[in-house]
Amino acid sequence: MKKTLKVFAIIIGIVLVFLVYVQFTFKQKFEVPVTGIKASSDSATIAHGKYLVLGASHCYACHTNDSLRALKLKEPLMGGNVYKTPFGNFNIPNITMDKETGIGNFSDEQLARAIRYNVNHEGFAMAGFMSYNSMSDEDITAIISYLRTTTPVRNQVPEHDLNMLGKVIVRFLIKPYEEVQVSKVVPDSTAEYGKYFAYTLGQCNSCHTKRDKLGRFVGQPFAGGFEWDMPDAKYMSANLTPDDTTGRIAHWGEEVFIQRFRAGRLLEGSPMPWEGYQQISDRDLKALYKFFNSLEPVKNNTVTYVPKPKEPAIAEN
Repeated sequence: MKKTLKVFAIIIGIVLVFLVYVQFTFKQKFEVPVTGIKASSDSATIAHGKYLVLGASHCYACHTNDSLRALKLKEPLMGGNVYKTPFGNFNIPNITMDKETGIGNFSDEQLARAIRYNVNHEGFAMAGFMSYNSMSDEDITAIISYLRTTTPVRNQVPEHDLNMLGKVIVRFLIKPYEEVQVSKVVPDSTAEYGKYFAYTLGQCNSCHTKRDKLGRFVGQPFAGGFEWDMPDAKYMSANLTPDDTTGRIAHWGEEVFIQRFRAGRLLEGSPMPWEGYQQISDRDLKALYKFFNSLEPVKNNTVTYVPKPKEPAIAEN
């Protein structure tokens, strides 16, 4: 009995020492390569950055407070949304030009490193909610250039509130994206550019490829199957491969594909950022259409919308 208690005490001691170690070391600083990216005052570059931030790359979908998005607003990018996970609460930062609570005092290099390597202004690795790492230098330049023109909004967003499991994951698993293949693309309406758009600018693969509970890809690219349990319905991402029987767009012509994007949001609770995608240019939509139709067909039947029964109204006396 005494031997068992001694072993148990040793195990408890080791666990406590480990947890104390994690508590004091989970914030690690990393050194990453210099990008050399600098903001531009060129009007065309700024306009392209706006197109990405408020449209194609839908930065607003996370960085604009939900209360503002409910009013159909995309700006200001003042942050404040909270993503609740089993690992803790992640607070989305303010990326307006406010010097005290936003990015006003960050250098162009600090902002570029956040996008390219997922390292924040203090050198800490960020959780991989953003997957824009392989963006071209030109597109990152455009985004930073546009952010530099935004109106400062004071909104102090607290640090992430991680539980111990979250801190263990940050300490041992969350690392910068150091080995990044920077995209070098010419914007046009080809399938090649559509691939860059789908994987990087528009992040179509992030939702239209099935993931497990840890966020790891487990399905065939663009074959759909990722699920959301929303208040109004259960949603599942559509199969975008050209499978003849289960591909959502397999029988759509290019014009039908473009017009679907122009129509915007049809289901109020849909997790797809339609307000941003609605603004994607015809050129980029043509490139996407060609890319999706160049994929290997994957048979995967997805039920994209299952509405939940409405609560019965309570009769008033």
